[in-house]
Amino acid sequence: MTSRWCLLSTLLLCAPALARAEDAAALWDKSCKNCHGPDGRAQTRMGQKESIPDMSRAAWQKAESDTELRDVIANGSPHNPKMKAYKDRLTPEQLDALVRYIRTFKAKE
Repeated sequence: MTSRWCLLSTLLLCAPALARAEDAAALWDKSCKNCHGPDGRAQTRMGQKESIPDMSRAAWQKAESDTELRDVIANGSPHNPKMKAYKDRLTPEQLDALVRYIRTFKAKE
């Protein structure tokens, strides 16, 4: 009986994190994937046209802080005017979830 409660407690504690991860993936698919690709590698027509960096590269992941990523998502890119600002469309929690999602992209270096 005790092991069931432990399992149930663990599942209940993990459920919000899993839901946030799914929400971030859905947000990525809706708002980011067209330019940045499903895996952040920017192997899309717009990604190639705009020379969008490959977010899965270890060097890129290391060079960009979470604060910088959140700022670009919220306010748009100072390097690419086509990168829209999402501060009026996304909640602070959604912005943070997207930053965490970007950090899941696998480094190839």
